[in-house]
Amino acid sequence: MARPGPVDAVALAQALIRCPSVTPEDGGALAVLARALEGLGFRCHRLPFADAGTAKVENLFARYGAATPHFCFAGHTDVVPAGDRMAWTVEPFAGDIRDGRLIGRGASDMKGAIAAFVAATATFFLQHGARLDGSISLLITGDEEGPAINGTRKVLDWMKAHGELPDHCLVGEPTNPKAVGDMIKIGRRGSLNARLTVEGVQGHAAYPQLAENPIPKLVDILARLAAHRLDEGTEGFDPSNLEITTIDVGNRAANVIPARATALVNIRFNPLHTASSLETWLRSQCDAVMNGRGGRYALDIEVSGEAFLTPSGPFIDLVRAAVRKSTGREPVLSTSGGTSDARFIKDVCPVAEFGLISDTMHKVDESVPVTAIATLTDIYINVLESYFAK
Repeated sequence: MARPGPVDAVALAQALIRCPSVTPEDGGALAVLARALEGLGFRCHRLPFADAGTAKVENLFARYGAATPHFCFAGHTDVVPAGDRMAWTVEPFAGDIRDGRLIGRGASDMKGAIAAFVAATATFFLQHGARLDGSISLLITGDEEGPAINGTRKVLDWMKAHGELPDHCLVGEPTNPKAVGDMIKIGRRGSLNARLTVEGVQGHAAYPQLAENPIPKLVDILARLAAHRLDEGTEGFDPSNLEITTIDVGNRAANVIPARATALVNIRFNPLHTASSLETWLRSQCDAVMNGRGGRYALDIEVSGEAFLTPSGPFIDLVRAAVRKSTGREPVLSTSGGTSDARFIKDVCPVAEFGLISDTMHKVDESVPVTAIATLTDIYINVLESYFAK
């Protein structure tokens, strides 16, 4: 096999940004990535998945080698919408560079890191030849910013069925608050969404005896939930928090008592809880109000993921050392932030997250310094050097 050539991480990031891959659209991003990986000798598998009532999502699994140890880079090429394009100083999908910063939707979250995956692997091959005592893979989804139904979870199922599960995985989410080297994510809090609907009887506001107002009951339940402190936090995790995110009765008439009232609640929880235990608690709070006042309610639960932690050990130490070698910084080990696809990967192997700077992700003029992409590439090279060291 011919020795592969170098890959320009910034140029590849620009090419990926120029693909308008707003979830669930691929926009050509996976084709760009597959071409780059095939040029390095990777076997690429395009994996489209769809469920009834969901959009088809394109995914990619690429692997070099077949032996163990098997190291996997994981990430997503899908991005959130650009929003108000007039508010951007550049075209959001042009991949422009201005004043040393790569600007565009996905620059930070996380096309820049995917480009660094590829560039680091190419450099590793150049330094060590194409022979590898082990294997390197990339698990890339187009469904991380969306419902996450037809993405990483189904790719992992495919990988299991085909004997492709990795031994360790590094996810390229933008973990660093201010500078590359600030933070490694070693776990995440769980996330639970609850839709609470209290039923009533519609009627005229002047004749309340002929109606049944659901709003006071809903407000009483929400007051109980908001007043309760779930915990004080635990080692490695902040306290769990419950947020009431919307209340809606669908009623614009001041003289009408509505037939129902609905609220959405989100709970971010640490390992002191599970989604099941929180659902039991939520129902007990609803029952405490409704049993005393009468009426009916419905509680629908959607779980984005359970809390998890990758314990300190050789893999986390390896990533920390790689960051320290390139930046001189000692990264904080954190479980902060929202959910990521690491919540699925942790079920098959130890996983950590490390990527670019997060301060502009999902914002207008999302951007990263081009020097940060170079630094991240160097860190990923260090990770591969240490992981495959004899």
